[in-house]
Amino acid sequence: MSVDEAGTARGNAGADEPGWEVDPDDESGSALVASVGRQIKAWRESAGMRAGEFGAAIGYGEDLVFKVEGGRRIPRPEFLDRADEVLGAGGKLAMLKREMAEARYPKKVRELAKLEAQAVELLAYGDHNLHGLLQTAEYARALFEMRLPAYEPEAVEQAVAARVARQTIFERSPSPALSFVQEEATLRRPLGGTMVLRRQLEHLLSLSQLRQVAIQVMPTSCEEHAGMQGETQVLKFKDGTALGRSEGAFNGRAVSDPKQLRILELRYGMIRAQALTPRESLAFIEQLLGET
Repeated sequence: MSVDEAGTARGNAGADEPGWEVDPDDESGSALVASVGRQIKAWRESAGMRAGEFGAAIGYGEDLVFKVEGGRRIPRPEFLDRADEVLGAGGKLAMLKREMAEARYPKKVRELAKLEAQAVELLAYGDHNLHGLLQTAEYARALFEMRLPAYEPEAVEQAVAARVARQTIFERSPSPALSFVQEEATLRRPLGGTMVLRRQLEHLLSLSQLRQVAIQVMPTSCEEHAGMQGETQVLKFKDGTALGRSEGAFNGRAVSDPKQLRILELRYGMIRAQALTPRESLAFIEQLLGET
């Protein structure tokens, strides 16, 4: 059994685990991984080390080293850290960890995460499940596991990791203004089971304590509802531009035209006005948690 199959005493078990494969259909991601692989190989050869010797030094098998250098495998953060140390790269390889972690995720998720990272304000209304930025990992996993056709287990874990990675938006400085309106039904539906829902509600209560975050609930009993056309989201950027999308407007396409954006903002503003206030919503979520 090779080192990459068995792991090592340094805790690298599962080094070749699913979820770090290169998607051949993702040209930009594949090119990035291949470029990093060539850099690692160049550093290794410059250090006068054979692949097997290098693998043993960093705690991974020779086969995995060849896969990484050949652009067929995305290197894990631990791989890059050890490679940087052993090859004396002075941080040049370790600094690629974030890019390689992001390369795991589908192209459309990377593009969304990039937009969210640039946004100074986010407006989001959700009607059938919680917004991805609000989801716990186990709630997200429950969602992905019920997709049909069914995802492979490694695809589920990859999707969960991608969704959770986007949530660094809550840690940004300066903080963007984040406004969420969620249908009451999304807070009651026990996706993944009662305990998953309980922990999800607790997570929402925790997020609602952040000064830059406003979470509102649209009660089912509301007699007037501007969001009947479906989910709506608007991202606003520092340069004054914005990007929005709504299921029931403009054929569901993302739009950036100011006139179209005004329609989406007007719709979201009305949804927010019809929903419970943030304080009322906090009390409502606490009540639901007590009932769950």
